[in-house]
Amino acid sequence: MTTEPVLSVTGLWANYGATPILQGVDMGIAKGEIVGLIGRNGVGKTTTLRCLIGLLRANRGGIRILGKDMTGQPSDAFARLGVGYIPQGRDVFPRMTVAENLAVGELIGGPGGRKLEDLVYQYFPRLAERRTQLAGTMSGGEQQQLAIGRALIGNPALMLLDEPSEGIQPSIVQMICDALKSIRKELGTTILFVEQNLDTILAISERCYVMEKGRIMAEIPPGQVTSETVRGHLSI
Repeated sequence: MTTEPVLSVTGLWANYGATPILQGVDMGIAKGEIVGLIGRNGVGKTTTLRCLIGLLRANRGGIRILGKDMTGQPSDAFARLGVGYIPQGRDVFPRMTVAENLAVGELIGGPGGRKLEDLVYQYFPRLAERRTQLAGTMSGGEQQQLAIGRALIGNPALMLLDEPSEGIQPSIVQMICDALKSIRKELGTTILFVEQNLDTILAISERCYVMEKGRIMAEIPPGQVTSETVRGHLSI
């Protein structure tokens, strides 16, 4: 008996205006995997994530999440199903406190509705220390922790992260990587992340899809995500 993937994408096409960005994306991710989506700038990685959270409607193709056809659904339907999204640039609410940002995340939960406030503070103790601080006054690394915590607090089945290491000092990146691996291990959360930082790719991805010109052109299988293979695909 086979188990349906948490995420299945088939023949996905999407445009910005008249310009085609995605040109037939195919991928599948099983429960509990941590998968990297890698490629050079401008090949469609962020566009893919935007389609997978309903912020951009695909022109063709299909998206199935947790066995449900989500093609063409709005972003709130993805969130209610249990998809957490951490966009590039973090996008926290700057005039709200840490606690208030997390409260927003509590309004959106996966099917079980389990809230994980204590666990968020356990993974990111800096947030516990800064509960009453305005998010806009925090460092980039702290805001990234908050953005991940806000997505995590509703116990998503699938987390999508766009460039989680961007603009963050290496020690904080390592802490975030450790937290993501713990989230997967302890909660069984499936994670798809877009990244260009080699160290981050090597630290957390079990396998990678390589995107080029709006398509998945290659896959780096488990056990072969090394600096040589990643550099070979990205020429970095």
